[in-house]
Amino acid sequence: MTKNMKKDFNIESLVRDNVARMKPYSSARDEFKAVGEGMIFLDANENPFDNGVNRYPDPQQRTLKSVLARQKGVQPNQLLIGNGSDEVLDLLFRAFCEPGRDNIIFQPPTYGMYKVLAETNAVAYKEVLLDEEFQPQMAELKNTIDDCTKMVFFCSPNNPSGNTFDADKIEVILQDFSGLVVIDEAYIDFSEENSWINRLDEFPNLVITQTLSKAYGMAGIRIGLSYASAEIISILNKIKPPYNVNQLSQQRALERVENVEEVAYEVALLKAQREELYEAFTEIDFIEKMHESDANFILVKVDDALKRYNQLLEQGIVARNRSNQPRCENTLRFTVGTKEENKQLIKVLQKL
Repeated sequence: MTKNMKKDFNIESLVRDNVARMKPYSSARDEFKAVGEGMIFLDANENPFDNGVNRYPDPQQRTLKSVLARQKGVQPNQLLIGNGSDEVLDLLFRAFCEPGRDNIIFQPPTYGMYKVLAETNAVAYKEVLLDEEFQPQMAELKNTIDDCTKMVFFCSPNNPSGNTFDADKIEVILQDFSGLVVIDEAYIDFSEENSWINRLDEFPNLVITQTLSKAYGMAGIRIGLSYASAEIISILNKIKPPYNVNQLSQQRALERVENVEEVAYEVALLKAQREELYEAFTEIDFIEKMHESDANFILVKVDDALKRYNQLLEQGIVARNRSNQPRCENTLRFTVGTKEENKQLIKVLQKL
């Protein structure tokens, strides 16, 4: 791929007028950042009795950002931390999409919250189906973009199919589209492909979302991440709630992201278990097709998804029936579990 810098991009032309005019709320902890020994804090109307969480958390999550930025090779001002990826995505809609006028494009089958957030924010959406191999249909995608299209979403590795999109196809849209290109990389840690974070400086219209819920195993604390230009992050910071990530979540996230070796070890285990599941699935008669996955799950086509889903449920195993998604007729999605859980799954499948 050639590395041609995209230059014809103006972020000010994309941001909503009311957001461009507004001044962000300034919290007590925004106005006073330093914390020193012996300081008496009488500025934020907090309860003064120390119980570990009586003070407001850092509204900019500076310590956590500094660690993540260093690990990812970006500047802290290129990173936004949210209350789950859904908040990060919602902020993009609220900052850049004018309700009742603008539209966004996503590519089913894919993550369902793009549609929900569009409807919540009164933003029109257009769907361009992935092809039979779950890759973007470029001609149709380019023809669907119009003057009111503000964002195009790529979920790569894709949920529920698990595959990574061809980078050349995404790059075409990054180069040709004057709006934001949002690449959802929730599952990137399980892929052999490089993250698009490595190319942030090439494309000022590139926004990447990631999460600590999958590879980092912290779904319960709700930490979502967005990487983009400092200008885009600055706009999102204007409208985010002042204390959107609580103190306990910041602490647990910091402990986890600093434990690089343990995270890498668990990811390696899951990738190995994914391959063992593939091998075992080849012996299951009613599994008709397995889709290649770069994520921590496998999508398989079966003879009768509802029947098999209910049979598994009766044996205490909860899979996900994805048959209501386009191009996913009679499919089940299996998350890669522990070695013991996967053995039990295989044992049950062999008996059905």
